[in-house]
Amino acid sequence: MATKTSSNPVAEHDIPEVEVHPPTAVLPEKRVARLTVAERQERGRALREKVPRSSHSYWVEAPDRTDPIALLESQAKTRLPDLVPIRYSRMRVSPFTFFRGSAIVMAHDLARTPITGIRTQLCGDCHLSNFGAYASPERTLMFDINDFDETLPGPWEWDMKRLAASFTVAGRGNGFTAAECREAVMTVVRSYREHMAEFAEMRDIEIWYSHVTAQNLLERLSTKQQKKQLQRTITKTESRGSLQAFDKMTEIVDGRHVIASDPPLLMRIPVEDQMEELRKLIHAYQQTLRDDYRHLLQHYQFEDLARKVVGVGSVGTRCFIALMDGRDEFDPLFLQVKEAEASVLESHLPKSAYRNQGERVVAGQRLMQAASDIFLGWIRGPEGRDFYFRQLRDMKGSAEIETMTPMTMNFYASICGWALARAHARTGDPIEISAYLGVSERFDLAIASFAEAYADQTERDHKAFLAAIKSGRIVAASSGQ
Repeated sequence: MATKTSSNPVAEHDIPEVEVHPPTAVLPEKRVARLTVAERQERGRALREKVPRSSHSYWVEAPDRTDPIALLESQAKTRLPDLVPIRYSRMRVSPFTFFRGSAIVMAHDLARTPITGIRTQLCGDCHLSNFGAYASPERTLMFDINDFDETLPGPWEWDMKRLAASFTVAGRGNGFTAAECREAVMTVVRSYREHMAEFAEMRDIEIWYSHVTAQNLLERLSTKQQKKQLQRTITKTESRGSLQAFDKMTEIVDGRHVIASDPPLLMRIPVEDQMEELRKLIHAYQQTLRDDYRHLLQHYQFEDLARKVVGVGSVGTRCFIALMDGRDEFDPLFLQVKEAEASVLESHLPKSAYRNQGERVVAGQRLMQAASDIFLGWIRGPEGRDFYFRQLRDMKGSAEIETMTPMTMNFYASICGWALARAHARTGDPIEISAYLGVSERFDLAIASFAEAYADQTERDHKAFLAAIKSGRIVAASSGQ
């Protein structure tokens, strides 16, 4: 294994090195008796006695609740010290940005709420900014969950509660009334419940093939103006790709294209003397790809590398972008290499079945998304750090939450609920979940009450966070970089 020395620029910047753990398939020893559809429905309905749907409205800050600032400080211990102040600077902007960056806080809180015991693959950080558009391998523009850093199997309610609370926090930030925020939450939960009922009627393979596309969204809009607006967004998203990134993010140095630095958010790493080593690392990552995708990627050659600051919650983890050249320098491919730490849910749930946290992220993404990036892969890097790979831009787009009106947020809530229901139906038991939810609004109302109470909690936590900055307990950068 390569060692980390000050004379090695590759090691200095924690570039992943070779250590691959291919997934292991475990086959059942014998056929297991399966419950009938009727029995699964009965199990779901019976859970209402054990965990009443109204019980999900509960949220009260317990006297022994873990200090949220201490939880954030615990995360900072494994992150790059020069980037942590940027993370805190982004989180202090509003209760919503704090909410986005504090998945670890809500994970601790959700562990104290009622659960039915029905498990699915969780997004783990399921808020409204972690949904968006991207291209399928067939170049269809899809809408789905698009962040899986915290993914882990667990109680389906946890994703639902975090998503619902995010709509209330974001709605308040946009100046919506309490009634408008509540309507957005009711919409997302209703959409989840009604789509789950549809998935409960489908064959398993039909659920697996189901997806949400840009065309589906256009068909759901009622006015020409809304459709025209969405079509503009679709056209803009479809133009985003490696060629656009190449134009915006590179410059010519000594006759070749390299990534242009924009410190501290994008910093090129001089690796000219380490090219052969880095190409070997790319080769190691390729071994985690499907054979046909590996064949395609082998047409590309590694050319340049930079450290890139991304998101809110991820700031401080080790993230890079790699520039690859295909047939020539005008056939670029950008790969994002992102550190994967243990999920924030792992303190409250069984540990991941995967030895590599990058593999955990990739496996969770493939399970939950209707279609995934063909270049998803993983490796283990220096000091035991795990990383996963994906394309930096591939017709990826996200909604501008801060500019949403109550009407647009309601529409957005309906498609987020739809996408989450589809992901949970693929990885859990849609029949049992649907039977538990039923056809009334009892669960919807409970989650709406929870979202209001937890939004209040988030605002209190955000004030405590600002006080910690003011007191000097934690340090935030001078701007929101």
